[in-house]
Parts: sequence; C-alpha cells; structure tokens
Amino acid sequence: GLGDVYKRQLERVTLDASDSRFGLLTLGSLLTVTSTPIRTSPVKRGVWILEQLLCSEPPPPPPGVEGLPEGEMSSGSLRDRLELHRADPTCASCHNLMDPLGLGLEHYDAIGRYRTEDDGFPVDASGQLIDGQTFVNAREMAALIQEDERFDLCVVEKLFTYALGRPVADTEHPFLESIADSFAQSGAEFPELIKLMVTSEPFRTRRGTLEGSP
Repeated sequence: GLGDVYKRQLERVTLDASDSRFGLLTLGSLLTVTSTPIRTSPVKRGVWILEQLLCSEPPPPPPGVEGLPEGEMSSGSLRDRLELHRADPTCASCHNLMDPLGLGLEHYDAIGRYRTEDDGFPVDASGQLIDGQTFVNAREMAALIQEDERFDLCVVEKLFTYALGRPVADTEHPFLESIADSFAQSGAEFPELIKLMVTSEPFRTRRGTLEGSP
C-alpha cells in the first residue's frame, strides 16, 4: 500500500501523519510472525508486546486448559471468540493481560495488511489495559505502551542483552536503571541509547576469572 516502491535498493518513503502505518507495531514482518497461517492471533501479538516491549512475561497456561475454539460462532468475529474464552475465570487471569494488547492490532490482518472488516464483521480495535487505561486503535495503544514505566527499562534490557550477548546479571540492574533514566531524559532517542550502552561499565569491562577455573 505504499505505491510504486519496487527498486532493488532501500528507498525512503514518507507516511502521512494520519496513515494507518506507523512505527514498530505495524511492521508487516512483526504482524506476520505473530499470526497463525490462516488468521491473526491477538494472543501471540499480546504476548510479544508483553515480553519484548514491557519485559513482563505472562504466566504459562495451566494444565488442561483448552485453546481458542475454532468452530463457527454466532458473530463470527475473533474478538467474540476470545471473549468466550475469557469467560472461564481460569483463562481470564492471563488473557486479560494479553488479549487487549493483541486486539489493539486487529486492524492488521495475518500478513499485516490494513483492514476494516474481519470476515465481514467490523473490526473493533479498542481495548482496556489491566491498569484501566483505554484506547480505540493501535496508534493510541502504542502511545500508552510508550508511556508505560516498564518500557524504557525494557528497551535498555533488550539492547544490553544484544550488545553483550548474554542475559543481565543480578548485580547489573543498577546500571540498567541509570541508563534507562538517562535515556528517558534524552527524549528516548535510540542513537543516544547506543552511546549510553557502549560507554557503560558492563559494556567496557568484564569480571576476571581465577587461574585454572573453567
């Protein structure tokens, strides 16, 4: 939907401020990998946001819980199927965390194309987060995620893991918190975060090993 962009090399395009395509959450690659082969998966998309943007991994499903029913429903919409699934209190405890985030991306189909209908039914991408904040579409949801106090620290943690090639040690969390504070004060500019990361003590130093130790 971006017009005549068929060159072999990368080409910068300009999006209208009111366009449905914006930022990380509406990238076709991300939307595709968090879908099933035949439909969107609000659960997968919600889990991805929790784990990768907020570093808040949801608990695993309890044993014996059945998955989302794939049979025909009276409404036919995926949202209503999920609401039926959440009617079980055992399922609701986790799905109330994941589903609103995933449903916020329901305007984008299984390969990321923008749509206004799902199998002939109007798409409803509104939702309410677990803390009570509400949104009506993906753009508003993205703004709430960006304002979440977990977001900056999670971005720092993910970049730290990538940059050092290992998980964060317990003793390194104060460094991450300091980097996250400076990152937020800089206006959350990613180039600044890279500078903060490569000049941090964990990046520049490493703990020595005793002679003869593995």
